[in-house]
Amino acid sequence: MQQSSGLDQWNYTPSPLADRDEVDPNDGTLHQYNEQFSVNAGTSGLSDHSQQSQVNPYTQDAGGVANSSFYQGASTYTQPLNYHLYAPIGPHRENLLSYQRTAHDLFIPDHLREELQRKSEATLQILPNSTLPQVDHFHTLVPLDTNHQKNASFFGYSSWVYKAVNTKEGNTYTLRRLEGFRLTDQKAMQRARQEWKRVSSGNVVAVHDSFTTRAFGDSSLIIVTDYHPLSKTLAEQHFVHTQPARYSNSRPAGTPVPEPVLWSYITQIASALKAIHSNGLAARLITPSKILLTSKNRIRLNACGILDITQYDTQRSLAELQQDDLIQLGRLILCIANINPNAASNAQKSIEYIARSYSPALRDCVTWLLTPAQPTISSPQSETSQITYQERTIDAFLLTITSQLIATFDASLHEIDSLTSNLVRELENGRLFRLMTKLNMVLERPEPVQSPANTNPGMPNLPPNPSTPNQPSSAWSETGERYYLKLFRDFVFHQVDEQGRPVLDLGHVVACLNKLDAASEERVSLVARNEQDCFVVSYREIKRGLEGAWGELVRAGGGRR
Repeated sequence: MQQSSGLDQWNYTPSPLADRDEVDPNDGTLHQYNEQFSVNAGTSGLSDHSQQSQVNPYTQDAGGVANSSFYQGASTYTQPLNYHLYAPIGPHRENLLSYQRTAHDLFIPDHLREELQRKSEATLQILPNSTLPQVDHFHTLVPLDTNHQKNASFFGYSSWVYKAVNTKEGNTYTLRRLEGFRLTDQKAMQRARQEWKRVSSGNVVAVHDSFTTRAFGDSSLIIVTDYHPLSKTLAEQHFVHTQPARYSNSRPAGTPVPEPVLWSYITQIASALKAIHSNGLAARLITPSKILLTSKNRIRLNACGILDITQYDTQRSLAELQQDDLIQLGRLILCIANINPNAASNAQKSIEYIARSYSPALRDCVTWLLTPAQPTISSPQSETSQITYQERTIDAFLLTITSQLIATFDASLHEIDSLTSNLVRELENGRLFRLMTKLNMVLERPEPVQSPANTNPGMPNLPPNPSTPNQPSSAWSETGERYYLKLFRDFVFHQVDEQGRPVLDLGHVVACLNKLDAASEERVSLVARNEQDCFVVSYREIKRGLEGAWGELVRAGGGRR
């Protein structure tokens, strides 16, 4: 890859990031909210419970610490990464030739790189001086809840979400805790865990494990799922900026959601329901606060399988639960389209708004989902008769949105092409990195190129080396055969201009390394720093010398890389 000299100056001046005190904790930054278990809280804020003989430090009573912050010393909590170090700073060159590239063309796009770095930072972020316990084989718990006001309307128990690291494998997972849950049937938890582990869908947060614990001072149910950093719920995405006073108005309380986004949600949830229903299960909880948005328009059903444990004794048939999934999907799209979490309470008025603002196809889709099915009894005379819903299944629904499925599939293919193109850039960078690694491991190594004879029967026998260990090899002297590798290193990385100032030209570095990797026949003049020695060699000869020195180094190390 050729590039004109001096096209880009490869030095960037960092600028401080803006301080943020209240954002989603999944993106790895600080949050200010109250919760009774607080870092270094001691006995402050617990005066209301001073007469109690024992205080549970892990209970989530929001009134316990009314004025204290969960995160203490926010200014010393973390040092943000310098995401902007590779940001393109103008003015930009537009009069480039076809073979010329800017420095930023050699790396992945800035927005994608920054997103991946933020996700990595969020995954590795910890809570210093935390009083949270170790739960089974999970440690380093970090709370992910953004709201301390919890209700039990979804699961029947107050729930809390943590990020934790698995001691056995070192991976990061999400732990959802149901506070005060007492398991009455061990088979319920085991059965739900095994059934949901069989569900394989890109639109469902995978369930890995479930168990009960008393680590928090009470009997709690823990559900272990995948951790998706930087994720937020659809409620946070679409309803966080709306005002409750405006929910009753006929018009939505925010910017209308584009119709392609709504169709993307519908097709992804339908895909998830297809995988769930095919395994003889039901999602049972398709609400905005329980659906994660993990990237741009990429959603996953969360909290699946919990109701199968907490409501194990509920006498509802699978067919009825699967029908309720379709109705919940219709209510979800109705609320998002109206930007109103209470839009389902007046479905007729909300559908009229969809008819005015969106296509008839979307209106018919939502109407189909919200229309209850009439159950039919198969074999009424038989003792094993079952209630079925022949016309309202997930398969029938998928047939009605076939064109939208194709559009979503085509968009996903374009996204794959974009990511593949970005991956190719990093693939080339990795190739040059390996070449630079070899060059730096070989250059000016004080050890001999061969190791002494090996007496270990488990290692291959190497010929003895008569030279003294840890002494420079004569091959690197001014008359040695490896000397021009050092000169090539100076030619690539240590160039100066006519006034003796260092030249920082990334294009020159990339071009030279590419020619070396391709073993080009082009010749280059290598001049020593004292200007007394000069070699005219080809890139092929330089590569042959590098590979020979690297091969000797590998053999001296016993073949280990």
